[in-house]
Amino acid sequence: MKKISQPISNAFCPQGLYLYGTYTADSKPNYGLFCWATYCHSNGFRFVACIGEDKLTRDRIRETGVFSASILTEALLPAADWCGTHAGYEHDKSSVIPSECGSVLHVPIPCESVWSFELKVEQILTPSEGSDIYICRIEQLTADARLSAPTLSFEEKLKLVSPVVTMDQRYLPVAPHSLGEWGSLANF
Repeated sequence: MKKISQPISNAFCPQGLYLYGTYTADSKPNYGLFCWATYCHSNGFRFVACIGEDKLTRDRIRETGVFSASILTEALLPAADWCGTHAGYEHDKSSVIPSECGSVLHVPIPCESVWSFELKVEQILTPSEGSDIYICRIEQLTADARLSAPTLSFEEKLKLVSPVVTMDQRYLPVAPHSLGEWGSLANF
């Protein structure tokens, strides 16, 4: 395979998508669509989120220290796309995604979400002005009850969740078939 130098890009780096939920100052649900998220181990399993520009969601996280992160699914995609392309400073998003209050924290959770975290910010890193990295304790995980069925395979559960990822400014489905389990592919 011949290789050539390319401009720096993350075009083929899949990124998970999440709806981050906060309440506005007047207690209305507000959602933003985000992909700079991952997990780490720091005194336990933690959710890590980065927000790199001015957004109402970031303002509310800074003010309250809590938010929800719901895995983006194909069912939530149209509303999430709208929330992600319309600034919360200028648009009321409270009626776009039907919501309920979290069971542990005062954060909005999409009623149609199949996997949502309620997050409390433990640490904020500021690598540059206007960019925040939040290391969060997961206070609660709520999931569609069907995902706890012991008779369903992981692939069947994945098909039920139907998560969406992004690459090269496109939304893509996650294929519900496995290529193998960790450590099972080394045949050399």
